[in-house]
Amino acid sequence: MQIITGRRVRSAVTVVALATAALLGVTGTALACHTDDGRAIPTPKNVSTCEKAKLPGTEISTKDLTFTGGTEKDKYLNITAVAEGVTVTAIVVKGGDGYNIYEPGKRGLAATPPWEKLRSPMNGGGQQADISHWFACGEKKTKPTEPTKPTEPTKTTTAKPPTSAPTTSGKPTQTSEAPSSTTAPAPAVGGNGGNGGGLADTGFDNAWLLWAGGLLVLAGAGVLVLLRVRRKAN
Repeated sequence: MQIITGRRVRSAVTVVALATAALLGVTGTALACHTDDGRAIPTPKNVSTCEKAKLPGTEISTKDLTFTGGTEKDKYLNITAVAEGVTVTAIVVKGGDGYNIYEPGKRGLAATPPWEKLRSPMNGGGQQADISHWFACGEKKTKPTEPTKPTEPTKTTTAKPPTSAPTTSGKPTQTSEAPSSTTAPAPAVGGNGGNGGGLADTGFDNAWLLWAGGLLVLAGAGVLVLLRVRRKAN
């Protein structure tokens, strides 16, 4: 028969104590992190970001969510709407020794709001813990900016000079007086050959023709006289 020494007994007691403590710790954690909400996944410990919670997306600003409750004085959180372009992939509600994970469209939670009576896990005493903090994960799509329309060039209008009645300054001055006409003076009447009783001077220089014509007239008259004399003689 093997005799158990005191040292071995103390070692065995230590091992049992450690195992019991570990078992109690696990059991306590399990009891402290359970929920009465079948829509949630209870998770022990604390978390403050989507990345640490290993959830898809990034934290969504509360400005993009319409909600009530969710403060340290509340036991429930109600999200009634999300902003345009926002998609929520998970909601974390922390309180007590753990947090609840809600995923829209899973485990009976509606895919779109309203999401009502979201809560933290139960505490170690089996009571509903107050909410210490909460946050939502997801993504927000922004509308593409419309291209800026080119600015139209400013139209400039050139002022036209005022129209006025034409002045008479540029026109030649009209006078009521008739233009004076110059008449050539009549040729002076003078005698031919120095005689004062001759024919009027018409400016015709061939005076000899006048004398020849006169002589012809006299010759014709002489012929007539001669013919008459002969008739009487016969």
